Amino acid sequence: MNDTLDNVLTIEELAIYLKISKSTLYKLVREGKIPSQKVGRHWRFRKKAIDRWLEENGPASESVREDD
Repeated sequence: MNDTLDNVLTIEELAIYLKISKSTLYKLVREGKIPSQKVGRHWRFRKKAIDRWLEENGPASESVREDD
């Protein structure tokens, strides 16, 4: 059961994991740019989905810079 709990992150935990501010993370959530799920008033994030999102979106941010 503890493994399951470790696979779901709060916004605070994810901000630390991604090394970004909570306000930046809230912006990504509002824009639908990061996989998330709202439970009541709270946002939750599956670590596997976040890791996959990081893999899929890492190189894309480089190509966006080239287009500027």
